[in-house]
Amino acid sequence: MLIIGLNGSPNKNGNTKVLLEKILDQAKSLGAETMILEVPELLKSAKQPFCIACSNPCSGQCFKNTALGDAFELLAKADGIVFGSPVYFGSVSGQLKAFFDKTRKLRGEKVLYNTVGAGATVGNSKYGGQETTMKALHDIMLVQGMIIVGDGYRDDDCGHHGVCAQRPGGEDSFALKRAEILGKRLVEVCRATESLRNAKN
Repeated sequence: MLIIGLNGSPNKNGNTKVLLEKILDQAKSLGAETMILEVPELLKSAKQPFCIACSNPCSGQCFKNTALGDAFELLAKADGIVFGSPVYFGSVSGQLKAFFDKTRKLRGEKVLYNTVGAGATVGNSKYGGQETTMKALHDIMLVQGMIIVGDGYRDDDCGHHGVCAQRPGGEDSFALKRAEILGKRLVEVCRATESLRNAKN
């Protein structure tokens, strides 16, 4: 089982990374292979960092033979993906949005169809746009045909939309607890839906 974290923050070792690591550490303790991809670094490898719809359907020429293209190949192998983003004006970071604008080819080929997805967000204040950012993450997942899970688990509670933290994320004890619960839920649903992903291969 492979679960990938996408760090959509321009701050490589910031609050978003803390949450992603907590989620993935829990998944790893349950047997999953995990890794984190740094979205801003991947975008820099592309010939054009923003999608300009240069071909329809998307040919993928703008990320061919780049680190971004390699990342998309890794996502195709993933059982689960955790989307991490700080709150920027009540929504996802520009970097994460640009990253997914580049995935038109993946969507056309149903690469992420039935991949399990979850989200983690960090805002500057208690009510700082975390839930609207989470909804934006969910919208991206739905457009890709992914299976969305929240931060609940059978031994805890049904959960909510995902992990939402107030900065500094490493000191938000409630969010860190939810991150561990989400890690367990991800592994549970990845195992239960494995046959759905195998069917597309």
